[in-house]
Amino acid sequence: MVETLHHGTPPAARRMWPLYAAGFTTAFGAHAIAANLGGFSGDAVTSLLVLGGLLALYDGAEVLLKPVFGSLADRIGARPLLLGGLVAFALASAVYVVADSPGWLWAARLGQGAAASAFSPSASALVARLNPAAKHGRAFGSYGFSKSIGYTLGPLLGGLLVWAGGLRLLFTVLTVLAAVVAVWALTAVPAVPPLPRTRQTVLDLARRLSAPAFLGPTAALAAATAALSAGVGFLPVAGRGDGLGTVATGAAVSVLALCAAIVQPRAGRALDDGRLTTRTGLTVGLGLTASGLAAATLPGVAGLLAGAALIGVGTGLITPLGFAALATGTPAERLGQTMGAAELGRELGDAGGPLLVAGVAVPAGLDGGFAALAVLVAVGAALSATRGRTERAVA
Repeated sequence: MVETLHHGTPPAARRMWPLYAAGFTTAFGAHAIAANLGGFSGDAVTSLLVLGGLLALYDGAEVLLKPVFGSLADRIGARPLLLGGLVAFALASAVYVVADSPGWLWAARLGQGAAASAFSPSASALVARLNPAAKHGRAFGSYGFSKSIGYTLGPLLGGLLVWAGGLRLLFTVLTVLAAVVAVWALTAVPAVPPLPRTRQTVLDLARRLSAPAFLGPTAALAAATAALSAGVGFLPVAGRGDGLGTVATGAAVSVLALCAAIVQPRAGRALDDGRLTTRTGLTVGLGLTASGLAAATLPGVAGLLAGAALIGVGTGLITPLGFAALATGTPAERLGQTMGAAELGRELGDAGGPLLVAGVAVPAGLDGGFAALAVLVAVGAALSATRGRTERAVA
């Protein structure tokens, strides 16, 4: 339930925009740096092993810390974690701006990942608490849209910044961005005090996180993130294998990101208006995502673009509906914990999808890797559809 806000609280749109900006910040920061470390930082990245370590630092910090900070947000309030995380992100980025040395790049990257682990689940929890359940679809659709824009613009704008002034300029922009969003959130996001909580044992937590109401949406979100990450990483490789140039392969990634960004707000509105149910949306989204991965195995530009579009539309359906389902099915006093755990699932999907495709591609080729992930996502769609039929039969 959303708390009643006092008279004089900023309008709903003003409250939400800083949260959307926080989502953009973590997405832009992660992809802008990751996409440009290997090509523009020879002094810091001296081998593929070093590059892998720098890339893993950010995601590794998020995997370990998001559940921790999510639970802490329930205890002390999501707003302090949001503000503290944004300030920490700005400070971590400033470390490399000031030091400008390979050793401090590791510290800055680790600090950014830890800071994002604090403000990302806090922003998700605030999106849920500052909106009634009837508007969760719209709210999370817009939040997902802002993150998709960050994922899309990160490699492009990050590359331009690094080309113009090196990694130091990119980290300077990230410092300013996080600081501006922190000030914006401080002035626009209202205080949302933590709610009284009943005592929770480890068994209670395990029971809640293993319930279908949590596992279903979280598994769908993990599958969507796995497909999205694999598509962004390997569709250009598939295009080059078919003899396509960089324009065509770059267009495929742009189509994927654009479709995901466009669909998310529309899917959220359809959920709120009753034109789409969570179960149907997740099932259709998983089916479209699996179809996109299968289409990526077809030769030529048609298969490449069809795969990108279907993966984008499928993941665009899943993301807002999955988060809305988690927000609706979670007690308000446990939202931070739930969002942190769900974000952990997404991070595992983000890492697992490319690893699965690459692992299968070694003996069976890239088409085999796409097919393996397609089968896995299709199984998820079938399980979602089966569960929906079972629930209707019981009802």
